[in-house]
Amino acid sequence: MFLSLTPMADDQLAQAAGTSSSQLCKAEFSDRVLVRSILSQPEGGAELDGHRVRIGGWVKNGRKANKGAFAFLHVNDGSCPENLQVIVDADKADLGRLVHAGTCVHVDGFLKIPPAGTQQKVELWVQNVLHLGQVDDPATYPLPKKYLTPEYLREVDAIHLRPRTDTVILFIFAPFSLCAHSIITSSDCEGAGEMFQVTTLFSQAEKLVKELIKNPPPSESDVEAAKLIVKEKDEVVSKLKSDDKTSKEEIDSSVTILEKAKEGLLKLEKRSKLKPGIPQKDGKIDYSLDFFARKAYLTVSGQLQIESVACALSIVYTFGPTFRAEHSHTSRHLAEFWMVEPEIAFADLEDDMNCAEAYVQFLCRWLLDTCIDDLKSMADKFDKSCIDRLTMVSSSPFERITYTKAVELVIVTKFIDLAGILLVAFFFIFLFFYFICRYLTEVKFQKPVIVYNYPKGVKAFYMRLNDDSDTVAAMDVLVPKVGELIDGSQREERYDKILKRMSEMGMSIEQIEQYKWYLDLRKFGTVKHSGFGLGFERMVMFATGIDNIRDVIPFPRYPGRADL
Repeated sequence: MFLSLTPMADDQLAQAAGTSSSQLCKAEFSDRVLVRSILSQPEGGAELDGHRVRIGGWVKNGRKANKGAFAFLHVNDGSCPENLQVIVDADKADLGRLVHAGTCVHVDGFLKIPPAGTQQKVELWVQNVLHLGQVDDPATYPLPKKYLTPEYLREVDAIHLRPRTDTVILFIFAPFSLCAHSIITSSDCEGAGEMFQVTTLFSQAEKLVKELIKNPPPSESDVEAAKLIVKEKDEVVSKLKSDDKTSKEEIDSSVTILEKAKEGLLKLEKRSKLKPGIPQKDGKIDYSLDFFARKAYLTVSGQLQIESVACALSIVYTFGPTFRAEHSHTSRHLAEFWMVEPEIAFADLEDDMNCAEAYVQFLCRWLLDTCIDDLKSMADKFDKSCIDRLTMVSSSPFERITYTKAVELVIVTKFIDLAGILLVAFFFIFLFFYFICRYLTEVKFQKPVIVYNYPKGVKAFYMRLNDDSDTVAAMDVLVPKVGELIDGSQREERYDKILKRMSEMGMSIEQIEQYKWYLDLRKFGTVKHSGFGLGFERMVMFATGIDNIRDVIPFPRYPGRADL
């Protein structure tokens, strides 16, 4: 999957916030100022002296000073490679929990200009510690305070935390990909189901069948004959070595012949064990012989992986193809489609909904400003209301209702026969995405609707459990014409809670172990974070009024069809 791991640049953030790039830039949809905007101020940031700000990030290194009276922290939030020096007095927090590398902090305080001759241009003196995501066991944190080789950082114990290191190239990758992306997207091209498994075992099996037909495996007698040859050659070598008159050259020559005989025997024995079909071990498919040496699938989402990057760079997104093996033939489903997936650290569900709403409105305004002639053509050919719909969405605040309220609205309006009330709770989630979401957006409210706080039983384990213990902080953005356009959530950042949810959902110990790297994000500097996924083809459907998703992508792939 192609990842555009793209933190927004200062000028982009400033433009979004309505400020100039020389002012401090607030991270959108997150209550904090970017470290980059502090450290990039002209004249060493002298004009910032005395400003009160709130920042969040991860401790790169820290130490206590003056016999534990205060601590120096070097904090990085992913907006730039440089760290901000943060000073915390002992009366503000437990310094012993703050100073470990990997700790996540969210603090506010006053910026001060340090004395002349010091390395730092500006530093932050903390007044309040708003959040502390400690490293549970500093001894097991995979990123010690020393130079880490690229080989080490590729290992499974460290790769998910690699974005937090100084050697990561995302600061170059991000703007470079954004540059390339601006060219690609200028052409205006446009909770997960079953996964497509990726394997080479079938092709290997077919190849083996052909090979065995062409070159049949050796028989048992062929192997026994080869063993006799090895035995004879071994006896010759032993005899030569026991004769004092034998030259070194003669012995070396005989040893070489023996080694070749042994190699030939090993090849024969290996070929004799070849059998047609998929390789098995202990009655199960032996995936250790597969390309990735384990089960592997095409991605249904980049979310889990991008969370590890967000917990280092704070604000990131991916844009790439995803694949779902759902046997669905509806007008809204494809087996291969594209997703835009932002992920924001220090953001809760409210921030997530704000970001999703602003993003959809931005896309609508951009289309109206940039592609009005094309939209007029679409209106003429497909949907006369598409321009009015885009205009309405771009300028109207979205309605926000809880899932429970949505159910009540359906029952009260008798959209579903009252005799079926007892079945509504069970079937509502399935009925919802077929016609109820369009009822809410096109009839009841006549504008986009964000439905949030879903029952935990119908959502994934990584969504944050609400205080009622029955619902999770999940949300869907519903729009007219299409229905569900975006799904997202606040992620569960509490280690004990997410572990319990995984067990409640029937995940085995072996399955949970596969998510060890993901759980590590909750052990090493955890922080609240949220994100969502927007189906790009569905956005095109919504914008143009085209009814079938198969008609908005150049080469649609769906059950039974993969022609090109």
